[in-house]
Amino acid sequence: MGRPSSSTQRQVTRYISDTCQHDDDRLAVEEPLEIRIGTEPLAITMRTPGHDIDLAAGFCLTEGIVEDGSELESVEPCMLTDYGNIVVVTLTEETTVRRRKQIEGSRREMYLSSSCGLCGKQSIDRVEKAIRPIRGQFTISRRILASMPDRMSDSQATFAQTGGLHAAALFDPADCKLKVIREDVGRHNAVDKVIGHQTLLGRLPIDPRILMVSGRSSFEIMQKAAVAGIAMVAAVSAPSSLAVDFAIQTGMTLVGFLRPGRMNVYHDVNRIVD
Repeated sequence: MGRPSSSTQRQVTRYISDTCQHDDDRLAVEEPLEIRIGTEPLAITMRTPGHDIDLAAGFCLTEGIVEDGSELESVEPCMLTDYGNIVVVTLTEETTVRRRKQIEGSRREMYLSSSCGLCGKQSIDRVEKAIRPIRGQFTISRRILASMPDRMSDSQATFAQTGGLHAAALFDPADCKLKVIREDVGRHNAVDKVIGHQTLLGRLPIDPRILMVSGRSSFEIMQKAAVAGIAMVAAVSAPSSLAVDFAIQTGMTLVGFLRPGRMNVYHDVNRIVD
């Protein structure tokens, strides 16, 4: 079975000042991934190939299909396809019986774009019911926190080739050590990959850890972090109004415009110390 790459080449015509040059350009791959529960489709999402098992596990957790990794009997690529674009999730028998109605209610054979994974949800209320109590009694120094964007950027291998991928990473607040990083064309997919990685290792709730994301922080990013028990989310760009409201509602720390020398703290500055 062929294994899709996270990047590919396409021809490009470059104009720089008065010069024109024909060249090959490295681009991030965007392809569909079908996630199945048993033999039935759950969702199709547009993603960058790589860490699909993590993505499927994280998707099932943040969608409320499972509460932790113990409810997953297996998460495996479908061997019947040429490119591995189907991942089959097998739930434990007890979970299948207990969650049957919820799985049917959550099942969506609709298309999920790489920019929006929350579109088409039955209701935001259902999502919020899956949220874990936020603990996160840790603190982190402002100086260490400000170093996270550069540390994440240094580990973005495919972004360095293409300039076209988002990233999500988990950091230890004690020493700012990067624990795991994932890349994808969709921010929400990158977050699901990170959360799925921890779910499969049995590390829920993910605390104490800080979730760092490229780009902006949306309600969906905050919701996914909260379901996993993550108390702090930091982003290099701005949050949405609903993301800030969600942070206030759940007691999460939300940081935006994070970079060396500056940051905006939108809620719960008490976890950040000098």
